[in-house]
This record gives sequence, C-alpha cells and structure tokens, in this order.
Amino acid sequence: MACSNCGTATISVTVPDDYQTNAPSEASVVTFCPHCLTLEPASAEASTAKSDPEFARVSDAFPTQPERAIPLVLALELCSSLATNRTAIELLLRDVERAGTDPLLVLDRLIADPSVEPAIDLERRRHQLEQLLY
Repeated sequence: MACSNCGTATISVTVPDDYQTNAPSEASVVTFCPHCLTLEPASAEASTAKSDPEFARVSDAFPTQPERAIPLVLALELCSSLATNRTAIELLLRDVERAGTDPLLVLDRLIADPSVEPAIDLERRRHQLEQLLY
C-alpha cells in the first residue's frame, strides 16, 4: 500500500486494543509511512498486518520492537494537534519509555536522518514534547 501523502510504500501495523482509541478512526490496523511518518486507517486490502511490522524501514534510529514502536507511531500522529492530544501523547510516550526507548532521542535522530521527511515540523514538536514530558 502506498502512502496517500508521499507515495512511499507503507508499513501495516496491528494496533493493540489498549491503543486503539489513539489510532486514526480507532482502527485496529493502520498503515504507517516510513518516509513522512503519517498514519492512516488501513484499507480493506491492507487490513491484514504482519505480526512483526518492518519498523527498521523507517530509520536506523527507529525502534523495531512493536511494544516500543507502536506507541511512538501513534504519538507522532497525534503531534499534529499537540494541544488537543496532550494527555494521550504523554501517556504514549511514557509507554515508549517504560518499554526501554528514549522517545526524545529517537526524535533527535529522525530529525537528523535525511531519508525521513516528516509531514509535521518534528523539530518544533520535539521541543514541545520535551517540555511536556519533563
């Protein structure tokens, strides 16, 4: 499946039940773009996600373990509206931390990665997320 924003081949991700309220349209399967970092509900043909999504396609900096990557993916999507999604973003990023990944370090590395062109201003959001978390 291709990203509707940039045309890059997306990664199908099964969203755990605990996180579905944070997924677009509360979808149980979403597609994540490794280039622009956007997230969309999966179409019918993409709704059969692999049990082990290929998060390594995003960047060397991106966590590959689903328990770290999925809440990070959802938080990145919610960053488009930090004010309305503040609590959800904070909870998701805390889950990323509890799973053993520093989400701000990942963002720093994604900002520096030339193969990633986020649809949102990740640098500005990173600064705001730091204030939110600490």
